[in-house]
Amino acid sequence: MSRIGKLPIKLPQGVTLRGPEEDIVYVKGPKGELSQYIDPAISVTIENDTVTLHRRTNQKRHKALHGLYRVLINNMIIGVSTGFTKSLELVGVGYKASVQGNALDLDLGYSHKIYFVIPPEIKVQAETTKGKNPLVHLEGIDKQLLGQVAAKIKTLRKVEPYKGKGIRYLGEQIRRKAGKTASK
Repeated sequence: MSRIGKLPIKLPQGVTLRGPEEDIVYVKGPKGELSQYIDPAISVTIENDTVTLHRRTNQKRHKALHGLYRVLINNMIIGVSTGFTKSLELVGVGYKASVQGNALDLDLGYSHKIYFVIPPEIKVQAETTKGKNPLVHLEGIDKQLLGQVAAKIKTLRKVEPYKGKGIRYLGEQIRRKAGKTASK
């Protein structure tokens, strides 16, 4: 069996799982509801607040799907119960971030401002503290969507390796390069 796929998933208090109904699993919790398509080769069983997944055959594809869907369902359960957060740090002179409605207004050293529209499922908060780099906090229940939005924001100003300026995840280590050495 798949080492990840065979692990049972414990349902927290207040989280319910329905399905698969027409190959779709629904997870509902205090923060919202999510759904996920499940391949027909994978069966989902719910017993005593414990979810287990089984595959029909030992084909290589089914082994891969077994672990994949177990992790996806686990992420859905965590998302609707506690949620996910990602924080981005804007490193650079004059870099600013502010939230205006459902858009993130960014000053990233270009000749123009960048307005990034945030999906309604994601909550965004900009934090600016004097003497520190501006931070953008993203919060949501869908881990995949949250990571995708954070990655798109990060691509607006990639971190350059010489000075380390750009948008990075909070706490991310950037490999720095040495500049040119002056000739004597």
